[in-house]
Amino acid sequence: MVVTAGSGGASGEIWFGLAGIGAELAAEGVLFAADVDWGGASNPLLAALPEKLRYDLSADREAASLVALMHSELAAARCGSGSVINRLGEVMVVRLLRAQIEAGSTEPGLLSGLSDARLSRAIVAIHGNPGRNWRNDDLAEVAGLSLSRFAETFASVVGETPAAYLRRWRLLVARQDLQNGDRVDAVARRYGYQSAEGFARAFRQHYGQNPLAMRGSRVGHPVPEPVPS
Repeated sequence: MVVTAGSGGASGEIWFGLAGIGAELAAEGVLFAADVDWGGASNPLLAALPEKLRYDLSADREAASLVALMHSELAAARCGSGSVINRLGEVMVVRLLRAQIEAGSTEPGLLSGLSDARLSRAIVAIHGNPGRNWRNDDLAEVAGLSLSRFAETFASVVGETPAAYLRRWRLLVARQDLQNGDRVDAVARRYGYQSAEGFARAFRQHYGQNPLAMRGSRVGHPVPEPVPS
């Protein structure tokens, strides 16, 4: 939600949080509001943000420009505006995350990991190539730490082991690909699973749903898997 600053109509703050945030505001004080999905609580990036966050745009001209562009797209309702607004919204969430990372965090979790210059290199490597067969010693080398020091630090700062985080991230991006209509076997191979069956078991265990049921849900209806000839 973007709220205005004073009577001039300039964007003043971003309010980010759970459903109902900003309910106390008068309607005329809200420039625009939007729901953020990104996999919801299953996305460690989105879950890393506080439940309630107020971000001052007066100190960030680039973020204020993003908000102005989003508002312009909403007001004009031109062809392709929905896609443009979605991408700009993703950029805005990334900026919010960066601001939180720079502020640091004392609680175990992804923000703490990304705030650590060594661990952040390993986390970014996982995000950049989730299908790679990452071993702890590979990630320790990326982080510039000994194997034992890396494993211990990652678990204490992020709150889970590197293998558990890799597993969770793979399933998140796999879910997004399935929602976009990608085939189950292709997604399984893309994210390092030896078979579609093994991927389906891991997916059901994590999400409580068969990956076939998830396929194509983002475009409004499931896309059937092709029948082998």
